[in-house]
Amino acid sequence: RPPRSTPKPSSAASDVYKRQMSYNTNNVEPEYKGEEQILKPSTTEHPLYGRIVDACKTVYDPEIPVNIYDLGLIYTIEISEDNDAKILMSLTAPGCPVAGEMPGWVSDAIKPIDGLKSVHVEIVWEPQWGMEMMSDEARLELGFM
Repeated sequence: RPPRSTPKPSSAASDVYKRQMSYNTNNVEPEYKGEEQILKPSTTEHPLYGRIVDACKTVYDPEIPVNIYDLGLIYTIEISEDNDAKILMSLTAPGCPVAGEMPGWVSDAIKPIDGLKSVHVEIVWEPQWGMEMMSDEARLELGFM
């Protein structure tokens, strides 16, 4: 695999990153905050889990020909007993040009699922996304295997 690189955002991208970090930190539940952020595991046993995964696989970063699920951008799919879904996701880089739009795309893909009561999508920055989070299919598609 190629070595993991950390992109250095431009000044404008850095400003966007700071605004997003401030927004996200203020709107994340306490168990997701802080340097020792621990993401909850996905609710894989829930009957709607597979359908939510399939919906996430219909969303693509416009610059990358692989869906966001296989890219490893979906960190947690949490589904309550009342069928409320909470999606924690990241982006490939803080300066991603679709950062403001991507959560809406994910939400729009998931909302039509029958039986789902509500959808809440949040962008988180910890853990930082890396190429090792991609599925084998994504690595193959992008020529990393």
